Amino acid sequence: MLGLKLLTDPRWANIAEGNLEEILTDHAWCEQKAASNAIYLITNNSEHLDLVQKMAEIAVEEMEHFKMVVDIIEQRGYTLGRERRDDYVGQLIKFARKDGSRNTSFIDRLLFAAMIEARSCERFRVLSKNIKDAELAKFYHDLMVSEATHYTTFLNFARKYAEDVDVEKRWAEWLEYEGQIIQSYGKSEAIHG
Repeated sequence: MLGLKLLTDPRWANIAEGNLEEILTDHAWCEQKAASNAIYLITNNSEHLDLVQKMAEIAVEEMEHFKMVVDIIEQRGYTLGRERRDDYVGQLIKFARKDGSRNTSFIDRLLFAAMIEARSCERFRVLSKNIKDAELAKFYHDLMVSEATHYTTFLNFARKYAEDVDVEKRWAEWLEYEGQIIQSYGKSEAIHG
């Protein structure tokens, strides 16, 4: 369904489970950044009221997820670490078009967001199916469903508002690019690492 070119090796879940405090901290900050991205889309595309409404819902939902992860961290006696840089996201943003029309940049920002949600969904699936911690396995299964919904939301808005972009062609390019860069990841206790 997601079209990802390279799936995560299930053994990555063992790396994540080996340091739950780290993976949960990284996950919490991923949720906060996802909320910030939705707000960014609102701020820069306020003329699209349907997008504004949906991004507001996503921002709230992502912050609810942030709170859920922070609650798990607290319940387990862990500490929410400092925000960390997400190298994977940094690599993805380099692929986003910065030339061309305002609409071209808008569509690429939506595809960038869809790509992150697709990979997060896939990683949550790997965690839900491969970690021994039953509570977290269920938690990640539930979040996987949410991420899949966000992925399709961003992709559908890109299709709706593409004035000067062949969205299917550009999405295929995003998938190819992501398939190349993801080969360097999956070796650390980070959602995209």
